[in-house]
Amino acid sequence: MTGFTLTDLDRIIAARARSEDESSYTHKLMGKGPAKIAQKVGEEAVETAIAAVAGDARELTGEAADLLYHLLVLLKARDVPLADVMAELERRTAQTGLEEKASRQPD
Repeated sequence: MTGFTLTDLDRIIAARARSEDESSYTHKLMGKGPAKIAQKVGEEAVETAIAAVAGDARELTGEAADLLYHLLVLLKARDVPLADVMAELERRTAQTGLEEKASRQPD
């Protein structure tokens, strides 16, 4: 089992986003802005879903990693701390999923 966490990945993304390293994919992606990053999140989400339906665990693992990476880059681009997302997940898991869903304000 690995000790690598989403927090570790978030720190790496933050460092690379701040860098001036033109060979960094993260740096280049951040330079394209939130709309392009959001597009990548959407693409990776679809690819993850396709891999899940295909039943290929190795492909699903790779696509899930791509999705998590791009989602963290998008959060960074929009200045939403991963800690805030984790706190929201913690809040939601304090009750059943159906209770949590019922408690949400309508859009």
